Amino acid sequence: MPGDLPHAVLFACTQNVIRSPMAAAIMKHFYGHRVYVASAGVKPGDPDPFIATVLDEIGIDLGKHRPHNFSDLEDSSFDLAISLSPEAHHWAVELTRTMAIQTEYWPTMDPSATAGSREQILDSYRAVRDGLEKRIRARFGA
Repeated sequence: MPGDLPHAVLFACTQNVIRSPMAAAIMKHFYGHRVYVASAGVKPGDPDPFIATVLDEIGIDLGKHRPHNFSDLEDSSFDLAISLSPEAHHWAVELTRTMAIQTEYWPTMDPSATAGSREQILDSYRAVRDGLEKRIRARFGA
């Protein structure tokens, strides 16, 4: 339901380098004082240099994020898992077998697949950032 804030939310994607850390940083920025927020990937990838750049543009600090997978999570008591890639969605659905957790699937393109100039690549990351911010604010309230 729009506006309902869970106590703890997990954003998940394939490698925990772009989509899920971006969504988690945006969620923390707006709701971190009321909601525990984490992110994870199916498998950890290598840090991406563009994510901090596009988050800095809107005044959000990525902090000391390092990509990690689900087994690296410090807490597993999440009310809601939001998956951003098909691989992560499969994992989230598996969680429902053993945990009382709700899942949502927000298909989100991987901007690292974009080719072109630095500015074209950044525009692709900005589009993902802006789409995630819009979706988060619509889902949890402005």
